[in-house]
Amino acid sequence: MAGYKHGAYTYELPTSIVPPVESTAGLTVVFGTAPIHLLDNPSEAVNKVVMAYTYGEAVKKMGYSSDFDKYTICEAISSHFALFAVSPLVMVNVLDPKKHSVEGEENIQISKGEGVFSSDGILKPSVVVKSADKSITYEASKYELEFDDDGKLHIYTDVATEITVEFKRLDATLVTASDVVGGVSLDGSYKGLELVNKVFPRVLLVPGILIAPKYSTNPLVAAVMKAKAASVNGLYQTIAIVDVPTSEVRDYTQVPEYKNSKNLADKNMLVCWPKCSLGGKQYHKSTQMASLANLVDASNEGYPYHEPSNNNLQMDAAVLEDGTEILLDLEQANYLNGQGIVTSLNFVGGWKLWGHRTSCYPANTDPKDAFISVRRVFIYEQNQFINTYWQKVDKPGNKKLIDNIVDSTNIDLNGKAARQFILGGRIEFLREENPLTDLIDGTYAFHLFITPATPARELKGLFEFDPAYFETLFA
Repeated sequence: MAGYKHGAYTYELPTSIVPPVESTAGLTVVFGTAPIHLLDNPSEAVNKVVMAYTYGEAVKKMGYSSDFDKYTICEAISSHFALFAVSPLVMVNVLDPKKHSVEGEENIQISKGEGVFSSDGILKPSVVVKSADKSITYEASKYELEFDDDGKLHIYTDVATEITVEFKRLDATLVTASDVVGGVSLDGSYKGLELVNKVFPRVLLVPGILIAPKYSTNPLVAAVMKAKAASVNGLYQTIAIVDVPTSEVRDYTQVPEYKNSKNLADKNMLVCWPKCSLGGKQYHKSTQMASLANLVDASNEGYPYHEPSNNNLQMDAAVLEDGTEILLDLEQANYLNGQGIVTSLNFVGGWKLWGHRTSCYPANTDPKDAFISVRRVFIYEQNQFINTYWQKVDKPGNKKLIDNIVDSTNIDLNGKAARQFILGGRIEFLREENPLTDLIDGTYAFHLFITPATPARELKGLFEFDPAYFETLFA
């Protein structure tokens, strides 16, 4: 109990304007396989949310291999950190030594105390070294194992000039769509795409983009990505970028049919075709698009109001899975865009990402759903509203609370309008949207009006011959 007071005292009150909590528009979460056999403790990198801010950190936590077909997370590491120089990247590896490994054996020649394994993905703890005729099993103290920069395993020993080695090795071909989809185990552990709900609790950043290079070409994986993009943690929304399989769909005219038959249509889903190639190394377009979106966002204060379309990709050819080059002209690329498909175009200024429509177009033409940049702004603002005002949940629903939310949001939206992020925006607390029954039950509804600029998808120049200028001949 406060005692008797006599004098001057000070007290602190909560600030009446709440600064917004940033929503991470482009935080990319990649699901796939990584060369975890290169790590000291491979099991620690299985079905875990792992974030990296640098190339070196990503390699340290996931390993790295240039074989993107086996190790799809490495494709995202290369694209994000090497090609586009953006960060961070969140990675979820589903390649599990307990499920996705096979027995192997090699006869190795030892020269000057060193031998090299030809097999890939060898799990060092499983290595058993024997004599060439297998009559002797050597103790671990008799040899050393070490991976080189190319992921090849070397053995250093002087026990013999020829040895037989038995081991287990990772086999990424055993990974199925079900592994990527994942789920919740009986012990409560999360696996695969289900781990998207663990990203925010783990790194305190809201997922912005979901990709699964190679595996998103599977309709089951794409369908689950679509579902996850609509509801992360039961609160947030995000964007899922998927690829149409170029091994199956080889002609641009077949892409819309594939998209429709596989139900790849949603306001939070982007569909890409074909693949990108740089110096003969193939990347899925979804991977490079995610990196490019991050780069474009970063050049605009992290706010996703610019389309990634018509910005340069890191590629020198558009290709199918077998390496066949695809060179679309403008009309062909526009045909795909008109069907809600993102592609690439080599026209003015080199190879560019080409397409500003989400996959719900043309069935859904609502601008907040159909344009990629407008959709991302709406997702950004909704996620920001949740993060900013979560601190107000369970506070007294009085005039002070309402004014605080209305004033804070309007100041934020006015600032974004002044910087041309949006054309305008406001928030209102309307009587007709807050019936007495809702207020009694503790539900308070705020109405936000937001208008991002739609992308200038067509610039028209109207040219007219004006005979009046002949008068200049007599001036």
